[in-house]
Amino acid sequence: MKRLLLLLLIAIVPSTTLVAADGHEKTIDRVESAGRILNQIMAAPDSGIPDNIISSSKCIAIVPSLLHGGFGFGGSYGKGVASCRTEKGWSAPAFFTVRGGSFGLQIGGEAIDLVMVVMNDEGMKNLLSSKFELGASASAAAGPVGRHASGDTDWQMRAQILTYSRARGIFAGLNLKGSVVTQGKDDTRAFYGRMVPFKTILNGNVASPDTAKPFLTALAKYGDGKPAPAPPAKTAAPEKAPAAAETPTPAQPPAQASGGD
Repeated sequence: MKRLLLLLLIAIVPSTTLVAADGHEKTIDRVESAGRILNQIMAAPDSGIPDNIISSSKCIAIVPSLLHGGFGFGGSYGKGVASCRTEKGWSAPAFFTVRGGSFGLQIGGEAIDLVMVVMNDEGMKNLLSSKFELGASASAAAGPVGRHASGDTDWQMRAQILTYSRARGIFAGLNLKGSVVTQGKDDTRAFYGRMVPFKTILNGNVASPDTAKPFLTALAKYGDGKPAPAPPAKTAAPEKAPAAAETPTPAQPPAQASGGD
């Protein structure tokens, strides 16, 4: 009996270690993907999140490959990372899960990149609670798209969270009313090696590991008010100046022969 238990332990421990290592790698990949998505969206010359929105945001959350769609009734599911502004800069990444459902005539599905921009203190408070419903406990709206947005629009006055989606190269506002956001506890353990409360991470009380650098660098680049890089201007080839006409050399008068005595 003891030998059987020993063999079971030998078989289970390595597999548990492999599962933990695989989970850690997946969280690192998600953090890197979030940074890459933000860079790609903000580098687009005529679309993306307006500069004045992202620079005045309180928190930014990104879900790479949110599964969205259904047959007869729809739903969405995805895992992402979030970060909030602190006195020390952007916080370490906090992992979350978003789930939602909707009814209606729809068929098919797709994977989209989801970006949620928290615009005010109330929205940040909801995010720090580690569980909230978009459109209920937190007011949400499809965000405006373009390099600039008007200062008197609805998002600045009422919306706590602006939502965006990118699918098949098209970036647009997205309505995720009814979706629920909760802390990804398993992902938090896999990334940090222990369970850390959502609020503790987003308040900046957890050191950011080196693996979070791609995501935090992208946030600092665009979220701190630095403009997106402009596409290189196309310069026309300089026109060749017309060749100067040759000035004819004046003819020299014939030399006069000198007479001898």
